Amino acid sequence: MKNEYAQWRKLDNAALAFPAVTGKNDTRVFRFYCELKEEIKEENLQEALERTLEKYPLFRAVLRKGLFWFYLERRDIPAVAKKEAGAPCSGLYIPDKKTLLFRVSYYKNRINFEVFHALTDGTGAMHFLMELVKNYLQETHPSAELPELFSDENITGRDMEEDSFSQYYSSDAPRKRESKKPAFQLKGEKLRQEDMSITEVCIPVKEIHARAKAAGVSITVFLTAALIWAIHEEVPQNQAKKPIGLMIPVNLRNYFPSRSMANFFGWIEISCYFQPDTAFEDILRSVKEQFAKELSKDVIEAKLNDLVSLEKNPILRLVPLEIKTPFLLAGTTLGGRSITAIYSNVGIIRMPEEYRKYIQRFGLFASTDSLQLCSCSFGDEMVLSFTSKIPNGNIERNFVERLKNEQVSCTIRENDLPGQKEEQKQQMKLFESFTFLCIVLAVVCNLIDYLLDSHIGWAWFVTAGAFCTWLMVSVAYVKRRNLLKNEMWQLVIAAVAGVLWDVFTGWRGWSVDYLLPLASLAVICSMWVITAVQKLEVAEYMIYLLEAGAFGGVIPVILLAAGVVTVLYPSLICICVSFLMLVWLFLFKRKDMVREMQKKFRA
Repeated sequence: MKNEYAQWRKLDNAALAFPAVTGKNDTRVFRFYCELKEEIKEENLQEALERTLEKYPLFRAVLRKGLFWFYLERRDIPAVAKKEAGAPCSGLYIPDKKTLLFRVSYYKNRINFEVFHALTDGTGAMHFLMELVKNYLQETHPSAELPELFSDENITGRDMEEDSFSQYYSSDAPRKRESKKPAFQLKGEKLRQEDMSITEVCIPVKEIHARAKAAGVSITVFLTAALIWAIHEEVPQNQAKKPIGLMIPVNLRNYFPSRSMANFFGWIEISCYFQPDTAFEDILRSVKEQFAKELSKDVIEAKLNDLVSLEKNPILRLVPLEIKTPFLLAGTTLGGRSITAIYSNVGIIRMPEEYRKYIQRFGLFASTDSLQLCSCSFGDEMVLSFTSKIPNGNIERNFVERLKNEQVSCTIRENDLPGQKEEQKQQMKLFESFTFLCIVLAVVCNLIDYLLDSHIGWAWFVTAGAFCTWLMVSVAYVKRRNLLKNEMWQLVIAAVAGVLWDVFTGWRGWSVDYLLPLASLAVICSMWVITAVQKLEVAEYMIYLLEAGAFGGVIPVILLAAGVVTVLYPSLICICVSFLMLVWLFLFKRKDMVREMQKKFRA
């Protein structure tokens, strides 16, 4: 069956906030890895990656910004498997830079698959890695009889791209919205930017299963209780009344049939209060009861409808993304007040028996701004991976001691991660130095002006000039990855700054007579040059040419109609050039124009 994939698709409900809340301290990237019993060969891994992308082309996508929401767009950007060099879970989504949202690397006998969470969830990443490992082993051992893993020919591309949140959303269904009490928050000096502490613990599946069974709970419930207990041991006395709250992601495919490779997960929150005489068995009992309540189909469905209803709200849909973004960030921050840490268990990874002799283990861990525990099992080994921004190791130690007290043997793995966080980039140092020099210039000039008792006020002009220069350079630095967007920002800032400067220095009209039309013409011409030199695709330049044409055509017309412009020919030339460019785009690139407008303005 021929698979058809969309050229672009909106983000699913779970992914909507990820671009807004992604930052230097939490990249929202997670790593799934597989350790083999042999050294990795780069050329075979590259072949395996290309085969995997043939099966899952929806991963060839970049994140783009629309007027109302972010969206994913297909791009034929080469994916290259490289030897691991950077810090684990380092940033993949870089605003204004069109890059793939996943990374495949290797180190010794380990294959790493890192992905930005807006692209897929743990289930999708697990399927991709399993397919990648299968293809690699088939490339490396061509004579071995290694079976296929996922061979359902009835699955279409649209099935894998499906937004299952919208598929199962019902506006008439009940919703579940409840307030949560603030939980204990971990304190301590945090590591800078993308750095984080990583601790991996291996335990026998048979032992943890036997202990959980004896307690009458599942493995996930048992480990959740153990993590809560480990955190509680670090709670200071003056905060002992606050609960320990854990967020537990839930695979919604277990409740609603879905073959989507996009995000389709929810979460539950488990909260436990401690008294001086609270025993571990009490925590186990409480966690078990909360799991039973929160994991019922009715509660899960109500939470799904509650989340999607916000996305579907007609008023919120029409709010521009730039306005939504700070509210998304604030909502995530406020929602995190009831959460102390996160525990994600993706469960059992099953590979056919023919593959087991080649595979040592699977594991995963995720970036975090606080503390997160991830786990998975393969064969008789379960790998528990802690990532933490507070590198004291006490909670990890308490967790291991708790398991040992429960007769579960633990082995702490020594980290073998070659990537080290680089020092601050030279570009950032130069920008900070430039900022400091601008401030020095403003302070010194105002000090001299004050000491000389000057009545001219020249220091204010120098300060304003320094600020305008700093603003232009700042925009150039922040938007350096996208030259066309950079130019549009520079045009708007130059126009506004020019008009303000003209007003405050005694209006002469040079800003509207010359600066605005000539700057618009310069930007339009340079955009065409950049488009040709960089060989940009239509999707990369269309919206910026439309913006430049609209700015250079509409603003001068308004100023002419208002009688503000006194020198006509620069504005008339700008209007004509802008109009002709827009007409050319409409006549010769109409389909591309309509497609880009649909993507950018989809509410």
